[in-house]
Amino acid sequence: MITSVLVANRGEIACRVVRTCREAGIRTVAVHSDADAHALHARVADTAVPLPGSAPADTYLRGDLIVKAALAAGADAVHPGYGFLSENAGFARAVRDAGLVWIGPPPEAIEAMASKTRAKELLGIEPLREVTEADLPVLVKAAAGGGGRGMRVVRHLADLDAELAAARAEAVSAFGDGEVFVEPYVEGGRHVEVQVLADAHGTVWALGTRDCSLQRRHQKVIEEAPAPGLSAALDEEVRALAVRAARAVGYVGAGTVEFLVAGEQAHFLEMNTRLQVEHPVTEAVFGVDLVAEQIRVAEGHALADDPPGARGHAVEARLYAEDPAGNWAPQTGRLHRLAVPDAVRLDTGYADGDDIGVHYDPMIAKVVAHAPTRAEAIRKLAAALDRAVIHGPVTNRDLLVRSLRHPEFTAARMDTGFYDRHLPGLTEPAPDPHAPLAAALADAHGRSRFGGWRNVPSQPQTKRYLMAGEEHEARYRHGSRGLEADGVRVVHADARLVILDVDGVRRTYEVARHGDQVYVNTTALTALPRFPDPTTQHAPGSLLAPMPGTVVRVADGLTAGAPVKAGEPLLWLEAMKMQHKITAPATGTLTELHAVPGQQVEPGALLAVVTETS
Repeated sequence: MITSVLVANRGEIACRVVRTCREAGIRTVAVHSDADAHALHARVADTAVPLPGSAPADTYLRGDLIVKAALAAGADAVHPGYGFLSENAGFARAVRDAGLVWIGPPPEAIEAMASKTRAKELLGIEPLREVTEADLPVLVKAAAGGGGRGMRVVRHLADLDAELAAARAEAVSAFGDGEVFVEPYVEGGRHVEVQVLADAHGTVWALGTRDCSLQRRHQKVIEEAPAPGLSAALDEEVRALAVRAARAVGYVGAGTVEFLVAGEQAHFLEMNTRLQVEHPVTEAVFGVDLVAEQIRVAEGHALADDPPGARGHAVEARLYAEDPAGNWAPQTGRLHRLAVPDAVRLDTGYADGDDIGVHYDPMIAKVVAHAPTRAEAIRKLAAALDRAVIHGPVTNRDLLVRSLRHPEFTAARMDTGFYDRHLPGLTEPAPDPHAPLAAALADAHGRSRFGGWRNVPSQPQTKRYLMAGEEHEARYRHGSRGLEADGVRVVHADARLVILDVDGVRRTYEVARHGDQVYVNTTALTALPRFPDPTTQHAPGSLLAPMPGTVVRVADGLTAGAPVKAGEPLLWLEAMKMQHKITAPATGTLTELHAVPGQQVEPGALLAVVTETS
């Protein structure tokens, strides 16, 4: 029997494994980097062991340090979570060689499927060896790992070499393995996968299908189970192929077989030899705890001959600290408040007051809804996200709500190109026009300029706010009946709650303030000073860092004085495990270059200046 588990991961998945272990009476050990010293997963585990450093390559990708931590803490088993070393056969062997139980598939199965090129060969599928114009578009993919890292769509043959180099660099950073390959890119396909669970006694369960078609940068955003709209024959085909793949490598534990579905044809993508981020939708539909089953299988228990029956429908949305309208740029900062209605499941690696840093994936939480039908589950999840309290960095919450309510999604007509087609409309700002007034009234509560009322109305008071990138001015007065504003009737106003009567409709606004940041219901505002200080002026053509990160590369031969063309890549930033390309804003001359490989930069830092050709 397993009595103590070290979770070789961080964030949400580490907290999720700890929760199941605690319910089973199993003690837990967390590992954490310096950046995660105060992270939630390190706080909720029974014991925590530091891994010096902050970069993944120095910490969560150091299998030797993790095994050493497990032995030092007295753990007798290791759960890898997902990402990092979860699909590393060498790490699995090191765990076993140390006398610990590996809560995952055999190293041989990981080796057979961990490389996507070898997995395809095992099933008789050959990757592209030579790419021609006729093959375009193609997809460059990392042979190890997943999660959208090391993936690039190439539509022009001239871009292939650069995208291969970028994918290799990103794969090395994320997985410690720079092998990449090329395969056809299927336009308009759906991403469908099958959850498998196998024991060491020959039983393999296929726990239904999932649809994960809504993706950005090849990373999933919204997932659901079962996959809607599959014919009975196609559903049977993908489940049978998933079982066949698991049996072919003697698989044991939880895994996922992924397909790209176009029409009635399913194209095998890969087998992930680990738990998936989206596993909660399968848990909700089948009424199982997949982490608990992983532990039971690792202890040698046999599965029942048949899997449990499915019931209802489940949908999961990944809440990210990112700006979808700003090229999905990751965001950092203090998460002041996170709360969702109790009707849905919340899996998170953050608590109120935690900081979202630059070193890791920007996912804050997963929100999951389960209901008897797909339409009910979608409605439930959209409403929960719409009402969620999220105070902190910019998130994709509004995008998620609009995506769930989009007619293409509700009718199950989506594919992997959903955001390519609909992103501008889904990210169009739609702030509440009365939010600035509600913020100003809450701020003015109890601060009458005159200490009482007069028969002669006072002069209007004003406050300025930045909302959805635009400046707004709120005007109000301290009148004989309290606070007043033009065009609306102030029913109630205090520091936390404002009620306005707008054209006979009573509207309630909950107000919270954290420094200059003000949150009015779901609208975020920034309070602007009455007399703004002079700000630093940047020359036209200045390239500023869009996010905190590390300069990982500067274009070959790029120096001040060099001619550049509009759209030409100049340098690359790495933030939250993704590389972001910084391009020339115009054709002209690079007059200044301040970026140096290895340099840490903050948002707004001046990287370079391009002077446009007259």
